Amino acid sequence: MSEHQPEPVSKPADPASMSEETASLLGLIDRLGSLLERSDLIELEVESGETGISLRKPAALLPLAQVGAAGPVPGSTDSAPNAPAAAATTEFVKAPLTGIYYGSSSPGSPPFVTVGQQVALGQVIGLIEAMKLFNEIKSDQAGRVVRLVAESGKLVKAKSPLIEVEP
Repeated sequence: MSEHQPEPVSKPADPASMSEETASLLGLIDRLGSLLERSDLIELEVESGETGISLRKPAALLPLAQVGAAGPVPGSTDSAPNAPAAAATTEFVKAPLTGIYYGSSSPGSPPFVTVGQQVALGQVIGLIEAMKLFNEIKSDQAGRVVRLVAESGKLVKAKSPLIEVEP
């Protein structure tokens, strides 16, 4: 198989161990995700009693990725210790949603971006798989890729940096 298709994490391997309520809830989440993708909506929130779920398309979070984009990543070891001025001139392209990040379209394919490469505004820089859907992640920054922050195949959280770009 040439596509990234990891096993779904939302369903237990043994259907007998899943309660009827859990199976119903997972089915509802899948249907809501499909509804959101087919609609012009960018965000969908549903609440029932004390339970709530929010689903968002990447476009809903794009403005958030531009806020507070400059600065080093805590715990990062890739930047030079004597270069604080350089960190102030770079911007991060951040994840618009939580999911598994992929730096290429399939395991054998070349990466969407590499260090030193120029990226344009709106250029695809990766994929994030969320709720069995692969979402193209487009750069909201233009410039030269300084660093690849996210690791392909690993979980990224919404608003976490994916790549660092020098304008």
